[in-house]
Amino acid sequence: MVTSFCRSRETAPAHGNGAPAAVPIRVAAAHRGDLDLTLKVIGRAEAYSTVNVQARVSGQLQELLFKPGGHVKQGDTIIRIDPSLLQAQLDQALGNLAKDEAQLVNAQAVLKRYSLLIGKGYVSQSDYDTYKANEGLYLASVKADKAAVELARTELSYAQIQAPFDGIAGAPLVYPGAQVTANDTSIVVLNQIHPIHITFSIPETGLAGTQASMARGTVPVTATLPGTKLPPMQAELDFINNAVDITTSTIQLKARYDNHDDHLTPGQFVEVVLPTTRLTNVVTVPVVALQNSPLGSFVFVVNADDTVQQRMVSAGPSSNGQIVIEKGLSGDERVVTDGQLLLVDGARVRIVTGNG
Repeated sequence: MVTSFCRSRETAPAHGNGAPAAVPIRVAAAHRGDLDLTLKVIGRAEAYSTVNVQARVSGQLQELLFKPGGHVKQGDTIIRIDPSLLQAQLDQALGNLAKDEAQLVNAQAVLKRYSLLIGKGYVSQSDYDTYKANEGLYLASVKADKAAVELARTELSYAQIQAPFDGIAGAPLVYPGAQVTANDTSIVVLNQIHPIHITFSIPETGLAGTQASMARGTVPVTATLPGTKLPPMQAELDFINNAVDITTSTIQLKARYDNHDDHLTPGQFVEVVLPTTRLTNVVTVPVVALQNSPLGSFVFVVNADDTVQQRMVSAGPSSNGQIVIEKGLSGDERVVTDGQLLLVDGARVRIVTGNG
C-alpha cells in the first residue's frame, strides 16, 4: 500500500502565471455491493481415482498393452495373461456338460418308457423310482455343469484386463513372462486425472463461511502453479471432510478440476484461492486507492469541479484487489487510484484514461 503525506498547496506544480497545474490522475468508482473474502493456501494435486491393477486369475503375464506414463481409455484391454490353461478348463467344462446332457436325455427317455409300463404292472415301483432318481441326478449334474462353464468362461475373460477409467498408466510393476497370482500380484497403478482433485486444508475458523458458500451453490476455487506462466485454473469445491484434524485445527477440502489441458499431475503443489465469507452491502474501492498518513487512512475523492478532497476513511478487509471502506464513503464517489503523490487537498486534477 502506497504511503502518502499531505503537502501544502504552495508545493503543488504551477503554470508560468502561478496557477496550480491540473494533476493527471486515474480514477475508479467506489462501489456498494457484496464482496467475497478469500483465503490463500497451498494445496496439492491428487488423482481423482487410483487403482492398483491386479490379476483376478493366476497365470503367466503374456503382454502389456499400455505405454508406461501414457493415457489409457476406459474399456481398453491393457494387460493379457496366458489363457491356455483357462481355455483348457473351459473346454473341459463344456465336455462335461455335453456328456451329462446326453445322459439326461437317455434318462428321460427311459423314465418315459417305464412310466407307461408301471401302470400296467410290467415293472416294479422300486425300478421306476430308480429311473426317476436317475433323471433328477442328471438334471442336477447338467445344472452344475452349466455353472462350471460360466465360471470357466468368466475366468477366461479375466485373462484380459481392461482399464476401469480414462487415466494414465504408471511404470509396470511386473513384466511379461512373470508369474502372477490372483488378487495378489500388482501389475500397474492407474491414475484418473480427468478430472483431478486439488486437495488442501483451511483453518477450522474458516469452515462455517465455506459451508455457507457451498450451501448457496457452486464455490469457485482458483489454483495456480507456482513458478509457471500458466493462467489460473478454475475449479469447483466438491468435498469438505467430516472432521477437523485435532493436531492442526484444520479441515481438508477438495476441489474438482477438469484438467483437460493436462496442466496438473498428481503430487504437484498449487496455490489455492478459496472464497470464505460473503460481505453484503459494503462499500469497496481498489486497494491502490487507499493511502496512509500519520493521521490514519484516507482516499482522494474527485469532486464535480475536478478538484480532489482528501477524505479520512476506516478500512476493513480486502479481497481480489478490492478493500472494504467501513466509514468515510457512501459508495457513489470517484476515488483516485494513480497519481496520489502529486496531490494535496483541493488540488485541480485531470482524469487520464487509457495509456494517456
